Amino acid sequence: MKMSSTPSLPRRRTIPEKGRLHPLVELYGEFPDRLRGDRWQPAADVFETASEIIVRFEVAGVHGEDLRVNVEGTVLRLRGVRRMPSSGAIDRLQQMEISFGPFEREIAIQAVFDSEAVRARLEDGLLEVRIPKRSSERRTLKIETED
Repeated sequence: MKMSSTPSLPRRRTIPEKGRLHPLVELYGEFPDRLRGDRWQPAADVFETASEIIVRFEVAGVHGEDLRVNVEGTVLRLRGVRRMPSSGAIDRLQQMEISFGPFEREIAIQAVFDSEAVRARLEDGLLEVRIPKRSSERRTLKIETED
């Protein structure tokens, strides 16, 4: 016996007591989840030179005052918020791919470094964090005596 199936259609959000579309769906189409403020993560590249670890985060549209960089142990943590720009009078949103709202990203640093020497610079939508490595060279110490 052959069963027919109906393709699943996207469920539209309605206001149960009134049977009409949710106001965000009416205004923004089927994209209200992008406006909830859920956390997103910026893309990151991590690479190493002879003297430092460099971490680059893609944070286009984020202002410096909305970013916080912390170093806790061997973890580099970036927190911030990308604010939605004023769009004027929008009748209906056609497409929304850019994430807005708060974000957090943690990167484990796999090298010995001095947390006091870490520096960060925001330029052209990229936040670059430079983490100078500590020397791991073996050295022989001179022993002092009380002569």
